[in-house]
Amino acid sequence: MATRSRIGIELADGSILSAYHHWDGYPEWLGRILNTHYNTKEKVSELIDGGDMSSCWTNERWSNDLLDRHREEYGPNYYSYRGEDSPPRFDSNKYDYLADGEEYAYLYTLNDEWVCYNRNEFGSKYPEVVEIPSGALAV
Repeated sequence: MATRSRIGIELADGSILSAYHHWDGYPEWLGRILNTHYNTKEKVSELIDGGDMSSCWTNERWSNDLLDRHREEYGPNYYSYRGEDSPPRFDSNKYDYLADGEEYAYLYTLNDEWVCYNRNEFGSKYPEVVEIPSGALAV
């Protein structure tokens, strides 16, 4: 079963551009992957520009001759690789960004840091900010 999440970047005007992330969205994995491999505005922007994805850090690809040649390379496995139209989503503010149904929401802030929101807290009006465990995750 998937732990669905959303990865977003805060823009200068407070709006957020984001992409859906399907597998392993919990902080112990995705949070640490984001901190390890997507830790600059440029890297985060490039990740989100690809749109919705199965995973942001894998060497598995959809069955495709071109992509099969790159199985040794780690990176995102975008839904667009299998022909789907799934561009990034734009939200005008953080409230709208956090109003979706994923279990976790990650936001790369204007302070150049990741913040993780746990949306699993039933009965809570606002998602709880949770700590992303320290320590890098290698391949």
